[in-house]
Amino acid sequence: MEHAVTDILPSYIRDGWWTPAEDEVAAVVRDASTGEPVVRLSTRGLDLAGALEHARTVGQESLGALTFHQRAVLLKEFALVLQGRKDELYALSERAGSTRRDSLSDVDGGIGVLFTYSSKGRRELPNAKVYVDGPIEPLSKDGSFLGRHVYTRLPGVAVQINAFNFPVWGALEKFAPAFLAGVPTVVKPASPTAYIAEAWVRMLAETGRLPAGSLQLVSGSVPDLFTALRLGDLVGFTGSATTASRLRAQTPDGVRFTAETDSINASVLGPDAAPGTPEFDAYVKQLLVEMTTKAGQKCTAIRRAIVPAAAVDAVVAALGEKIAERVVIGDPRAAGVTMGPVVSRAQRDEVVRQVRALQDAGGTLLLGSLDAPEVVHADGSVGPAPEGAFVSPILVGFDDPTAPAVHDIEAFGPVASLLPYASLAEAAHLVDRGGGSLVTSVATNDPDVAVELMTRIAAFNGRVLFLSRENARTSTGHGAPVPHLVHGGPGRAGGGEELGGIRAVLHHMQRTAVQGSPEMLTALTGVWHEGAEAQPGGAHPFRKSLAELRIGDQVVSETREVALDDIETFARFTGDTFYAHMDEEAAAANPFFPGRVAHGYLLVSWAAGLFVDPAPGPVLANYGLENLRFVTPVSPGDEIRVVLTAKQITPRETDEYGEVRWDAVIRNQRDEIVATYDVLTLVAKEGASV
Repeated sequence: MEHAVTDILPSYIRDGWWTPAEDEVAAVVRDASTGEPVVRLSTRGLDLAGALEHARTVGQESLGALTFHQRAVLLKEFALVLQGRKDELYALSERAGSTRRDSLSDVDGGIGVLFTYSSKGRRELPNAKVYVDGPIEPLSKDGSFLGRHVYTRLPGVAVQINAFNFPVWGALEKFAPAFLAGVPTVVKPASPTAYIAEAWVRMLAETGRLPAGSLQLVSGSVPDLFTALRLGDLVGFTGSATTASRLRAQTPDGVRFTAETDSINASVLGPDAAPGTPEFDAYVKQLLVEMTTKAGQKCTAIRRAIVPAAAVDAVVAALGEKIAERVVIGDPRAAGVTMGPVVSRAQRDEVVRQVRALQDAGGTLLLGSLDAPEVVHADGSVGPAPEGAFVSPILVGFDDPTAPAVHDIEAFGPVASLLPYASLAEAAHLVDRGGGSLVTSVATNDPDVAVELMTRIAAFNGRVLFLSRENARTSTGHGAPVPHLVHGGPGRAGGGEELGGIRAVLHHMQRTAVQGSPEMLTALTGVWHEGAEAQPGGAHPFRKSLAELRIGDQVVSETREVALDDIETFARFTGDTFYAHMDEEAAAANPFFPGRVAHGYLLVSWAAGLFVDPAPGPVLANYGLENLRFVTPVSPGDEIRVVLTAKQITPRETDEYGEVRWDAVIRNQRDEIVATYDVLTLVAKEGASV
C-alpha cells in the first residue's frame, strides 16, 4: 500500500489509476514526525473535465440502475472491506501524526458512517428510486386532484474537497449519503494526507464492486474545477472559513455549495459543576481529550473553555495534572505515545503564529510552552525532533473574556483558551461571540442551567451537548459528530449541514411538488393512492407472495354489526371501562359522542377479523400499525366493514421476505369513514404457503 518516496501518488479516474508521466515540481508530502518524504503529488495533464463528465454519464447510469436498498447493501460491503484492512490505514495514518486512538475517530469513524447509512438506508428508505416526502395534499373536493412532495437524485456529480485532519471519516461521511442518493462522487483530499485517502479508495476499487463511475479520486490540485461545474453538481467543502468564502464566490449558479468550516467552539462549565462534582471531572477530562486527540486538529475541538471565575484556578490545576499524567508526546509508532505531531511543519509554524497572536491580544500561557518539546522517537529514545511537527498542549488564559481575538483566532492544534464568566447570561454571550460554531458543550447537572443556556446559544450552534454525571461515561464526546445527527453550523462554521441521517441523503436530491390524479401519483411514487385503480376479488391478497402481489390488490370485507353486548364484553375483558363506553348519560354529555360508543381498538380488532385470511401462507407476521386515526364514533347497532389495499411493497435485498404496507379504511353503514391506518406485514418473496 505504501509508495516509494519518488512516486507520484496516483489518481483514480474513469475507473482506472492514472499518474502523470513526470512532474519535476510535484509537491512533496512529508512524514509528520520525521520530516522524511512520503510521496509526491501532481495532477499535471489530468483531464478533470473528463472525469466530471464520466461521473455525470457512466456514474449516473450505474447508480441510477440501483434502488436505495441495493446501494445500501453495497455500502455495508464497503464497510466490511475497510474493516478487514483497517490496520493498513492505521499504519499509514501514523505517518501523518495519528496515534491509534486518533485513528479510532478517523478510520473506525469513517467505517461506522458506512455501516450507519447502510442500515438507515434499508430501514428508512423504500426499496425504490424515488423518496416520498410528507403526506398527501388533497387539492380537489372529489379527490381526483392530489399533490405530494417527492425527492429524486440530482443529475450531476458530488465533488468533495476535504481537510487534512480526517482523510477517511471526512471523505466517507460525504461519500456514503451521496452514494445512497445515487449521485457519483469525486474526492479531492488535502495534500498532507492524500496518500491515506488513496489507500481506502484503492481498497474499494480492488473489490470490483464499485459501480462504474461512482467514485473517483484526484490526488493533487484542481485549479480548473469550478469552471467545469454546472447545474446538478454539488460541492462539499471542509476547511477554513477563508477558503470556503473564496470557493463559494467561484461556484457557478445552480451548483450547490455546502461548507463545514473551522469554528471557535466553546465548552461551558456550569455554575453547579464545582470541583469535586462528577460534572467538573467530566469537563476536565473532555477538555484534555479535545486538546490532544489528533493533536487538537479537529474542526470540532474546544477552543474556548468558559468557566465560572471562581473555578479558573481549579480547572487549570486539574487540567495540568491530567496532562502531566496522561500525555506522552512523540512519534505514534513508538510505544506509549498518546499525542503525535500536527500534520506538518508548516502547520506547526501556523499554530505557533496564532498562539503568539493570542498572546499579543492579552492572553497568558497558563499551561504548555511554544518551545519545541522533547519527544519519544520511533526507536523509543527521547529527545528533540527538529524535523518533526510537534507542539505541546497549550492553555491560554484571558483576564478579559471579551477580548475580540479569542473569539476570532483559531490555533488549529492542541490549544484552547480559558475564559472566566460571572453569570449564565455572560457565559452565553461569550459562546455567541464565536459567530457561529459547530458545537458547544455544557457540563451541568442542573436542568435550569441547561434550559437557560440552550435558549440563549442554540441559534449559534449546529450541535449542543449537555454533559452530566448520568452520561459522562456513555457520551460520544464534544468533538465527535455522529452520522445520526446533523454536523455543521451557522455563521463562521460555514452555514452548511452534513450527516443527520437521511437528511444528508436528501441534500443530494431535488424535492419536487408533484400534482396529478391518484392514478398518476401511484405510478410516479410506487405508493397506492385512494382513488387509483384497485383489484378487489380473485385470490385473497394474503395468499400472494411478493412475487405475485401487486400495488392495488384489495380486500373488501363483509359487514359486521356492533351490539351493546359486544362493547360491554370488550370492556370487561380488557379492563377499559372508560365512561364513553359504559355510561350512557356521561357519554352523551361529551361533545364528541352521541352516547355510549364502541372502543376504537375493538373496531380495529374486528377489522382484522374481517380482512385476514387465517390459513398459513406467504404472510409471515403483522409487525405494527401506523397513522391510526379514529374519525367517526360507532354506536350500538352500527355496522362496520373494512377495505384493505396493498399500498407499498418493499422487498428486502438480503432476506427471503419483504414488507407490505396496507391501506386500511373502516367505514360504517352510512359509508362514513370510521378509522384509517396502515397495516404493516412481513411477506415471503416466493411461494403460496409456508
